[in-house]
Amino acid sequence: MTTFVLVHGAWHGPWAWDRVTPLLHTAGAHTLTPDLGADGNRGLHDHAAAVIAALDTVSRDDELVLVGHSYAGLVAREAADARPDTVDHIVLVDGWAGGNGASLFSLAPARFVEAIRAAAEASGDGRQIPAPPPAAFGIFAPDTAAWLAARLLPQPLRTFTEPTQLTGAVDRVPGTAIYCRPKTYPFDQFGAAAGYRTLAVDGPHDIMLTDPEPLADLLLTAQSFKNEKREV
Repeated sequence: MTTFVLVHGAWHGPWAWDRVTPLLHTAGAHTLTPDLGADGNRGLHDHAAAVIAALDTVSRDDELVLVGHSYAGLVAREAADARPDTVDHIVLVDGWAGGNGASLFSLAPARFVEAIRAAAEASGDGRQIPAPPPAAFGIFAPDTAAWLAARLLPQPLRTFTEPTQLTGAVDRVPGTAIYCRPKTYPFDQFGAAAGYRTLAVDGPHDIMLTDPEPLADLLLTAQSFKNEKREV
């Protein structure tokens, strides 16, 4: 049995995967969708700990595919670094990724960092980043945009500033970087730099909401690569 641990990105929650999980279940897979939490005091390490806790509930008889969307690419890699013998494959979906010490702010362009910091300062105490509009995630269809806007949450600023802590164990775990076209940020390059194979899919950044079927198909292809433990 394959278990997919699906980790949502910034401003989102486990509901982000609601249109994908039924498709994976139909294919015979199990799914877990940990909630990273939006409390303003939480940081990237807290989010990684939530994912590690989810990984520890999966049967050791299962093949485990760890999926991180967007910001959660950093979270998934830190969690996999802590459990390299548990995770069989990492999949990034338009995911940010870097080496030890990387943070989302260290990977993002200066204009992005400046805009996020300004939004956090304007929000009140400066600890949380208010959610951007659905259009920022490539969602323009009125019904889907309204559905998303009603669910988006503030994001703790610490999650974007806190650097990842990697021992190098994550480099033993093979990975796939799925990047959406047209590209918004160089997610294909982040994946390639981590040594992952890269796969393109046409759709917006929140492709799990607009095109769940092709995304589920790509996630399922990761199963054929899950036993390719890398030598480092």
